[in-house]
Amino acid sequence: MNEYSFIERQDKDVYETLVGEEQREREGLELIPSENYVSKAVREAQGSIFTNKYSEGYPGKRYYGGQEFTDKVETIAIERAKQLFGAKFANVQPPAGAPANIAMYFALLEPGDTVLGMDLSHGGHLTHGHPVTAITKVFRFVRYKMKNADTGEIDYDEMLRVAKEEKPKIVLAGYSAYSRELDYKKFVDIGREVGALVVMDIAHIAGLIAGGAVKNPFDYGFDVMTSTTHKTLRGPRGGLILTRESEELAKKVDKAVFPGLQGGPLMHAVAAKAVAFGEAQQPAFKAYAAQILKNAKAMEAVFAREGVRMLGGGTDNHLILADVFSSLSISGKEAEILLDRVGITLNKNVIADDTRSPFDPSGIRFGTPAITTRKFVETDCARIAELMIEAMRNKEDQAKLSAIREEVRATALRLPIPDAFV
Repeated sequence: MNEYSFIERQDKDVYETLVGEEQREREGLELIPSENYVSKAVREAQGSIFTNKYSEGYPGKRYYGGQEFTDKVETIAIERAKQLFGAKFANVQPPAGAPANIAMYFALLEPGDTVLGMDLSHGGHLTHGHPVTAITKVFRFVRYKMKNADTGEIDYDEMLRVAKEEKPKIVLAGYSAYSRELDYKKFVDIGREVGALVVMDIAHIAGLIAGGAVKNPFDYGFDVMTSTTHKTLRGPRGGLILTRESEELAKKVDKAVFPGLQGGPLMHAVAAKAVAFGEAQQPAFKAYAAQILKNAKAMEAVFAREGVRMLGGGTDNHLILADVFSSLSISGKEAEILLDRVGITLNKNVIADDTRSPFDPSGIRFGTPAITTRKFVETDCARIAELMIEAMRNKEDQAKLSAIREEVRATALRLPIPDAFV
């Protein structure tokens, strides 16, 4: 049965876009580290009857009637999130990662307070205080960087110096384009020394934490963690805020989310989060998280063998940031467009202290969460890495690019997107 049958009958224009996207995903390979494929169960929940319901408030404390089942499904999502990450409290209502971070700031800070976060060009995220974001009009952000971009080592001594000088109320860990594991103890030690709360944005590695493939910052004393629910966690697009043990902080978080920043939550998305969290509790998810890391190391080995510079010197997680401009004489934008043509989707990305524009930077960012969902193993990932480099080295050779496109399509069809993970 066509899952879009009603749309097909009612709205041909939208139907065609859905069919087109389905074909693009089926015949191509998704390497953007912040994207993944969800199960049919998650998609069913995301498109479910809960989209009809307004549910302002929290379970047992709603402002509208008719909340018997919304209360149940949100409670399921909360309890599963707490179990996955070892938290005492969870807010599952944020619609995305950026709103989760904004709610966290308003919960823990007063206007004008300072946050110490990672510099965007060294791997941080826009919502960690880049000047173009609106949140910088409310709070003050200062930054730390890597000491050595070729090893990925954070300059913790400089970070402590800045913390002592600037007196941040939050020491913020987390990133969007950083490939090494952070020293969580040092973050906590620095935060405690200056009397700051210690927060981790785990959006990129949430699934790796839930699957036990990397360390959990809560085990080192972090106070709060924010996250998306897609990416490595393989759920619907959405946000999440976790509080390790402080009921006082958790109440501030809840109040900041509602009524501070939103009205009714997207209950269909909350239901989809509940399904995804349930999937992440299964033994198969641990194997999935471990395979993500193995596959990333397989791609790292090819890029190292071929002499392509990788920021951080490689990867400890799901992503690689490669300086293709210096290594392969192709800009990040040009590489993104070229690889898209052969069916490999990734994104252009600035590198540390990039001299090029963010709109046409020196680097590309790619990762293994989505292709691991398709059951790729190390040999498959190594071959894709070889094809990526071959395409970039032969960007003018249309015959070679056509052959690469056909091999990518054949690989994608051989390893299809699964409907279910449990």
